[in-house]
Amino acid sequence: MHVTRQISRRTMLKATGAAAGAVGIGAGVGVGPAAAAGTTYAHPGLLHTGADLARMAAKVKAGASPYTAGYAKLTANRHAQSDWTPNPQTIVYRGWEARPPSTWPQNYGALYNDIHAAYQNALRYHVSGDSAHADTAVAILNAWSAKLTKVSGSADRFLAAGIYGYQAANAAELVRDHKDFQLERFQKMLVDVFYSVSEDFLVNHNNGTAAPHYWPNWDLCNMACALATGIFCDDQDKVERAVEYFKHGAGMGSIKHAIPVVYDDGLAEWMEAGRDQGHSLMGVGLMGTVCEMAWNQGIDLYGYDDNRFLKGAQYVAKWSLGGSVPYTPYAQLDRRPGIQMPTNVAPTSPTQVRPVWAMIANHYTKRRGLSATYLTQIAAKAAPEGGGGDYGPNSGGFDQLGFGTLAFTRDRAADTKAAPRPAASASASGAASAPRPQTAATASASPAAGGDLAATGSDDAIGWAAATGITALAGGLLLLRRRDRARQGDAR
Repeated sequence: MHVTRQISRRTMLKATGAAAGAVGIGAGVGVGPAAAAGTTYAHPGLLHTGADLARMAAKVKAGASPYTAGYAKLTANRHAQSDWTPNPQTIVYRGWEARPPSTWPQNYGALYNDIHAAYQNALRYHVSGDSAHADTAVAILNAWSAKLTKVSGSADRFLAAGIYGYQAANAAELVRDHKDFQLERFQKMLVDVFYSVSEDFLVNHNNGTAAPHYWPNWDLCNMACALATGIFCDDQDKVERAVEYFKHGAGMGSIKHAIPVVYDDGLAEWMEAGRDQGHSLMGVGLMGTVCEMAWNQGIDLYGYDDNRFLKGAQYVAKWSLGGSVPYTPYAQLDRRPGIQMPTNVAPTSPTQVRPVWAMIANHYTKRRGLSATYLTQIAAKAAPEGGGGDYGPNSGGFDQLGFGTLAFTRDRAADTKAAPRPAASASASGAASAPRPQTAATASASPAAGGDLAATGSDDAIGWAAATGITALAGGLLLLRRRDRARQGDAR
């Protein structure tokens, strides 16, 4: 086992272009206190920490906007119902094979529908305290870990492994303490079925295909799977390798390839903007997912390379809002074999929406206190964000777990320095029939004075104000009131 890990580590180092004789790739990653117990990470600690879950529950209980509208989106989704019945498969196939016999069934829809049902039920449990939803999430996840043996198909199998691997880990993270959850079996499935495919892609890019052949999303989803698996399985080696690939990987998903040009106006080109809007939105969501999971374990990728991701996300937000953005043809930047060569920025549609913005906007403006004009505007426009099932029946509508208005809206931090703090550990495993819901004791039900986005710049205030007054009646929840925009300068 030890020998295998060392070989795998050397292979990944080669793939990321590490210099010969370099020290371990985890050097300088700065995992911090979360790894104090050797390779043990804080749980819950993927997209949501214990404090995040407590905040959601407290805000919804208090009827606070926009949390109630976000929770109404969740409760109205058919995947978030406790009567969901799982449909596990032994082998999941994604993508048709052009050559004969190409007889496999493209059945990956069963997987993404069940993963989103597990995640939505688990999230609903933590907000409401209704254990029926935790029980449903556990039943779904246990059914899959008992049956699934392989992700297969065309090259699209790498997309399936990456996207559904990181999502499955996040759903399971929310119920890992449930006494009926088969934790070790699920960890084994994550490593053997999902992570093994993702690692193979990051190292070999589909049987030695030139790494630049694949668009950024292919690397990004597999990085997300690798990072989520490492944290969920308390495997520091996997975490470090994912972080190193994010910074220096050979493929197009590493940050300086996905965001190749930083302009003087503070925006940074998103490489896939030369392809189309939908895949650019997907990429922003995936990079944000990697950054958020890392942040919750004390690793700051959001701020890496002078907030390069902020500049790239601002670029995509402005472009998606209909603004004009510069585009340097990729052929002028990189002539490696197999590289994709978009030459102009693609057209956009204001109707194309993905639930990716609340997480990113709230990080930079609320946690960090930075101005992010276009992010705040587009997050307000997209609110309240839904999740899988709210953006169409096809796979693209399930690329993000979503519900960011509920999950990531936050009061402005008192200390906005870039010092991520790992999540506090959850309750003892197996203590009850369901994981203990986060209590409201640690979360404020109303914004602190001065804790709104107005303080980050007038343009940000205008952007977030567009979300004020949202009224929703769904899942039995009524958005009780509009906030007084003038009170304490509250512009949400």
